[in-house]
Amino acid sequence: MLDILSIGTVTRDVFLTSSNFKVLKDPKHLETLGFKTGEAECFALGSKIEVQKPVFTTGGGAANAAVTFRRHGLKTGLIAKLGDDELGGAVVDNLKKEKIKISASKEKNINTAYSTILITDSGERTVLVYRGASGDLTKKDIFSGKLDCKWTYISPGAIPFPVINEAIALFKKKGIKIAMNLSKHYLEIGAQKLMPILKNIDLVVVSREEASYLTGIPYKNERLIFKKFDDLISGIAVVTDGARGAKVSDGKYLYSAGIFKEKKLVDRTGAGDAFGSGFVAGLIEKSDIHYALRFAAANATSVVEQIGAQAGILTKKDFLKNKRWKYLDLDVEPL
Repeated sequence: MLDILSIGTVTRDVFLTSSNFKVLKDPKHLETLGFKTGEAECFALGSKIEVQKPVFTTGGGAANAAVTFRRHGLKTGLIAKLGDDELGGAVVDNLKKEKIKISASKEKNINTAYSTILITDSGERTVLVYRGASGDLTKKDIFSGKLDCKWTYISPGAIPFPVINEAIALFKKKGIKIAMNLSKHYLEIGAQKLMPILKNIDLVVVSREEASYLTGIPYKNERLIFKKFDDLISGIAVVTDGARGAKVSDGKYLYSAGIFKEKKLVDRTGAGDAFGSGFVAGLIEKSDIHYALRFAAANATSVVEQIGAQAGILTKKDFLKNKRWKYLDLDVEPL
């Protein structure tokens, strides 16, 4: 039996780094052009841009999570959809090296999902995404495999809601614990339509901004966001908040954690996946929220210190033996 089964998006990624990629911050003008954040990553139009050596990796929420679980010593499986192409072959080869049990159906008419990530010298990045076969996962793809596991971790991307909803209902019926890292696509569906899913999952991972969007509670009212979340789900809510750390509610208590400061910010890609899957891995190992938060924070920090979403993922040995990860600011109070 598997300890955990990761389901969802898998991509082939290429990372391009250049000092010629510039971050432009001009809210007054950029917002009028459709840049909602008021920031843009820019380079000269019509010119040839020199880049550093390209880095090719495997990515996608489900793959990133699966690598975390496996390196933490868990028996790990992965269900995903790939194209019947060279990129899909490279993805499978990489994941097999991690000793992950892969069930990847191949789509002949759609290519493997692909991302190009443009990284600035400061570690900020823009991601160009081709969703490809990854979002074409069907109920047949999921149900054709052996669902013999204790936990499942779902990174749904743009996989159709009915597919994920039916899969979660089946997992619930089998007594399998369910964790889910909500994607932008699913957040846009809205809390009301997501209720069949939210009521069945045991753990949900979102950013504070996403939690505010989903609950309809203002971003600054953090405690009320958690109280609303507890009305939406019956399990644990994990809310990340960037440099401010993260908070977790189990319905009774609110747990808070700081961050491990990175030695150098190289690339933010995969930090959220590293935190969410790190928390679940720690929780499976010890059923201790403080331990899970400490491993999640360490995993996320280690990931942003290297290019790509998987190079920096910690092994269990790395985490336990390195004094750097021993102490983290943690707190707990009644909700």
